Amino acid sequence: MHTLNKNAYVLAICLSVLAGCVDAIGFLSLGGYFISFMSGNSTRLAVNLATGDLHAALFVAAILVTFVLGTMVGVFVRHFSKPSLAVANVLAMITLLLAAAATSHEMGWGVLATGCMTLAMGAENAVLQRGGEVVVGVTYMTGTLVKIGQRLANALLGGDALAWAPYLLLWLGLISGGVIGTLLFYVLGLHGLWVAALWAAILTVVAVWSQHRLAI
Repeated sequence: MHTLNKNAYVLAICLSVLAGCVDAIGFLSLGGYFISFMSGNSTRLAVNLATGDLHAALFVAAILVTFVLGTMVGVFVRHFSKPSLAVANVLAMITLLLAAAATSHEMGWGVLATGCMTLAMGAENAVLQRGGEVVVGVTYMTGTLVKIGQRLANALLGGDALAWAPYLLLWLGLISGGVIGTLLFYVLGLHGLWVAALWAAILTVVAVWSQHRLAI
């Protein structure tokens, strides 16, 4: 996190809001499976395998594979983009995938909608990438919570008193996005994906406008 400048850090929080929103919509629509939180899905896969629920195990395994494919596609888009447009291009792809998910729902293609949502969340992890490695995770928060605990402990031991705050804000971004996604789902159902697609589109425009300030 300390390697990000202010603009990239704000983008990270905005991406966490998006991930929380889409994950909440997906979680509610799928009855307890995640779209962006693959640690939870991995545990569900293990439980399903142990209990012999092979149908559920295949379903969650498909989500896991699709997420990995989304991450790969995001990396490929970055690799073949001009460095100055790499972030914007990945965000544009995420926007298109979320719009495709919303359109698929409108057409009654539920499986395709789930696939597009999952691909988008996998690709989101390629936005904040440097040297082929993720700079900060925006769709999962276990590492972020660990950093909060470490920084709080270091503060009590005489270190930087506020080093934990950026990680807390990142976590709160995911939580606030989850709240928004939940409210959207109960009001609009999967039509709420259009709002998520709009948010991703706004981030894409901002990334193009501030490409030289991101330094990612």
